[in-house]
Amino acid sequence: MGLFENKSTFRRFVDSITNVIADKPTIDDDFYEELEESLVISDIGIDTAEHIMDQLKQVVNKKYITKPERITDELKVIIEGLVDKGERNKLCNETPLVILMIGINGGGKTTSIGKIANRLKESGKSVMLAAADTFRAAAAEQLELWGERVGVRVIRHEEGTDPSAVIYDAIQSAKANKTDVLIVDTAGRLQNKGNLMKELEKMSRVISKEYPEAKRENLLVLDSTTGKNAISQAKEFSEITDITGIVLTKMDGTARGGISITISDEFDLPIKFIGMGEGMNDLIEFNAKDFAGGIFDE
Repeated sequence: MGLFENKSTFRRFVDSITNVIADKPTIDDDFYEELEESLVISDIGIDTAEHIMDQLKQVVNKKYITKPERITDELKVIIEGLVDKGERNKLCNETPLVILMIGINGGGKTTSIGKIANRLKESGKSVMLAAADTFRAAAAEQLELWGERVGVRVIRHEEGTDPSAVIYDAIQSAKANKTDVLIVDTAGRLQNKGNLMKELEKMSRVISKEYPEAKRENLLVLDSTTGKNAISQAKEFSEITDITGIVLTKMDGTARGGISITISDEFDLPIKFIGMGEGMNDLIEFNAKDFAGGIFDE
C-alpha cells in the first residue's frame, strides 16, 4: 500500500485549502489570512502555520505568482521541506539495536511494537521483545500476543516488577542469542512526570551499562487522531528523554493530518513510521516526498 492510498486521511486538509483557492480570484491579504486559518483547522500548530505562510509569501513574491491555483504546488514543496529530515527519517539499520518505545497508554504503542517487529523480522533480522511496562498486566499480555503472531520471543516478569530488571534480563538474553534488535515496551503514564522521567532514565542507564555496543532508538508513539493533544505529548516526552523519532498511529481516515507537519517543524523530530490501519503490515515507512505529494495528489 502506498503512503496515502487512503485519501480520507487528508481529505479535510485538502478541502479546506482548495476551498480557499477556489473562492479567491487573487492572492491578497484576505487570501493569506483564510489559507492560514485552514492550516490551523487541519491540526497544524499556529507557529508552524505562520512558518508555512512566511515561506509561501517569499516564494510568491520571488516567482511573481498571481494565480491562487498555483499555490498547491508551492505548498507541496514547503511541506516536504518541513518534514524531510534526511537519514533521520529512517530507522537505524545497524545491529545490535535497542528500540525503546515510549508513549501514553492507548496510543497504539504495543501494536506499533508488533508491527515494527514483524517488519524487521521480514527483512531478515532476529527480534526480541521486552515487556517493561510492568505496571499493567494487560500490557505484557498484549505484547505476548503480538510476540506469538510475529513469531518472536517476549521477555516478561510479574506485574509490579522493576521495569529495569526486565530490560536487564532481556539484554542478557539478546546478547547470548546474538539477537539483532531488542524492542522494549515502556509505561506511559504522564500524570506523574517525575516518576516517569526517573524510570526512563534508569532504563537508559541499564542499557548503556549492559549493552554499550548497541545502537539506540527512542521512538515516541503518538495517536494522530488526538490532534493537538499529541503535540502536547511530544513536548512532554521531549522534556523527559531524547526522542530519536516518531511513530504516528491511526492515520486511517479520522486524523486531520496536520499534526505530522507540526511535530516535524516545531520539535525537529523525524517521523519514522505511520500506522494506517490495524493489520500486521499497515505500518508505512515515512517518505517526505511521498507524504507531501500524497496530501494533494489524487
